[in-house]
Amino acid sequence: MIDENKNSSKSAGAQGARIIIAGGGTGGHIFPAIAIANTIKKLSPATEILFVGAKGKMEMEKVPLAGYKIEGLDIAGFNRSSLIKNIALPYKLVKSFFQVMQIFKTFKPTAVIGVGGYSSFPVLRFAQSKGIKTFIHEANSFAGKSNMLLGKNATKIYVATDGMDKFFPAAKILVTGNPVREAISNSIITKQEGIQFFNLDPNKKTILSIGGSLGAKSINEALAAHLNEFEKNNLQLIWQTGKPFVATAKQVAVGKPTIWVNDFIMKMEYAYAAADAVISRSGAMSVSEICVQKKAALFVPYPFAAEDHQTANAQKLVNKNAGMMIKDSEALDKLVPSIIALAKDEQKLEAFKTNISSFAISNADDVIAKDILNTI
Repeated sequence: MIDENKNSSKSAGAQGARIIIAGGGTGGHIFPAIAIANTIKKLSPATEILFVGAKGKMEMEKVPLAGYKIEGLDIAGFNRSSLIKNIALPYKLVKSFFQVMQIFKTFKPTAVIGVGGYSSFPVLRFAQSKGIKTFIHEANSFAGKSNMLLGKNATKIYVATDGMDKFFPAAKILVTGNPVREAISNSIITKQEGIQFFNLDPNKKTILSIGGSLGAKSINEALAAHLNEFEKNNLQLIWQTGKPFVATAKQVAVGKPTIWVNDFIMKMEYAYAAADAVISRSGAMSVSEICVQKKAALFVPYPFAAEDHQTANAQKLVNKNAGMMIKDSEALDKLVPSIIALAKDEQKLEAFKTNISSFAISNADDVIAKDILNTI
């Protein structure tokens, strides 16, 4: 049980704690990590924070933009599609442990937080071997294998939902929800400001497509194949494509002023504010943000997520009439007609917005940061 009134100035954090936050790979790991870091710094400004991620991954770009220093490891995850690419894995893992040793020697952390992604494993494993307190945030309803291994010796484990004791020791679990970026959880951006930000028409309904920070092939291909349908139905589109598809998307959007396209949206609070409905994968963080923003949504779960947890995430909302879902394999034919039908159905839009709001948790970062500071 967290003592919300406990004076955090008495915590180790206020006395100059040094915290490493490890992990990344996708926005679903990076943005909660930044949210936790920001709240720790707000509660305990004397705390020093260092991020550790994987070289070549998006955390190496996004973390410095948020104002934090990051060290990169030469590490890669297991490649399921090409086994031959895994030949160098043992070497990279050993090398990463030596890199972690050097980082610890220089930074001397008093605590380590793991947020998921393969770069978190050697950092937390090394910290545990040295008796340093470790904290894990597991965003999904099915825990990753690395987190399950690390959880046995973790100090605390923060989870999004109930029922995670099948993955972790029950005594170490605290159900907090998922940290949502402060710019989104506390957004006061109006719909008009959102529309103006993207230079769109305030008299048209707006669809926002966010296929995850790395993009979503099936969503992108479906939109590209039926892009003319938006204009025909007096709709406009804010389309985050991810880097692999952005060139194709911009080409098909030429001459269409009501289609805004880019690989990434830095100011997501404006995108959510502008949107009447959202197309999205159903990863834990995307779902958490959409719940906090109280948006009507069409979910297209990524079919290869571990234990098919994205389908489980979306189904939980569908069961409560808080969203709709189509299969990834059906996206090409069904996605655009489904989102157009939703945009035209005022009753369903309002029902989805009302019902999804009951799933919103906007203070997870505050709960996690206070608990860490009070524990170390």
